[in-house]
This record gives sequence, C-alpha cells and structure tokens, in this order.
Amino acid sequence: MSTLTEQRPSLAERAASSPGDLLEQIARDYGVSTLEVVRNLPAEQATVVSGEAFADVLQDIATWGDILFLIHNADIVLECTGKLPLGTFGHGYYNIHGDSPIGGHIKADNCKAIAFIVRGQKRVGMSVQFFNAAGEAAYKIFVRRDDNRELLPEQVKLFEALRARYTAA
Repeated sequence: MSTLTEQRPSLAERAASSPGDLLEQIARDYGVSTLEVVRNLPAEQATVVSGEAFADVLQDIATWGDILFLIHNADIVLECTGKLPLGTFGHGYYNIHGDSPIGGHIKADNCKAIAFIVRGQKRVGMSVQFFNAAGEAAYKIFVRRDDNRELLPEQVKLFEALRARYTAA
C-alpha cells in the first residue's frame, strides 16, 4: 500500500505565500539563515544590498524622525521608539549618542547585508534589517505607525526613496 507524501514547498514558495509569518520562523523551519529567507522573498518584498551601505543607510534614517528600533533574537524582542541619532565612527564602532532613547555602539564591520523589507498579511510593514555574517538580523528599523496603526506617510516616502536609491544601483 502506498501512501501519499506531502511535498514541502520550496523556500521561495513558502516565503512568498506566508507574508504574515516571521522570517526567523521560516528560517528555523527550513534550517537556513534569516538572510537566506529574505533572499528568497519576491523582489517587491525585499531588496538586499551590501553591508558597505551601512553608514549611508543609517545617516539617511537619522533624518526620518521617530522610528521603531527592534532587536529580535531567540531570547528577546526588544523594541525602542525614538529618533536615531547621527553616529560617528571610532574604535571600530558606529557610535550613536544624543537626546534619544536609542543609543550605543554598533560594530559596523559586522554588517554584511542590509535588506529593505515590505511585507505583512493584514497590515503591511516596512523595515530596514541589518544582517551579520551568520545571516541573522542584528537589528531592524521599522517605519512607524500612527494612532490608527497606519504607516506614517512621510516615512513611507523616505523608506521608498532610500530603497529606490539602492534598487537602481
């Protein structure tokens, strides 16, 4: 007696058909890095650029006003809202200080890829994700939402302009 075995969709099929699923969960399900999942998203959902764009991207985001800065790993999802201060390089770090709850020291050389991601199921989200050499997001910066949970139109324009600058390159 033969049994039908259900074939698992390809990574690209799963990523495209699951816009509400966490990228990290898809990565765990397929035994790949989160960046590999991102690289398999449809072009309209993800633009991946070299980590060499690190300073340019962060300096642009520093002009956006309040953003949502998020760190998501196996142990915590940490969210912080505030303006991203302009940073300076020193001692191997991109140092961000200022009148904001967002501050600290980012090891810029560890950023190997940056992804502009637009996805979601009920509500579309927009984020810029910074990936390390292991292909995991060190941190993510999201376009903010208003009191009605709608994306801030001005930040959407800024996100799209920054993404377009790298899509055209």
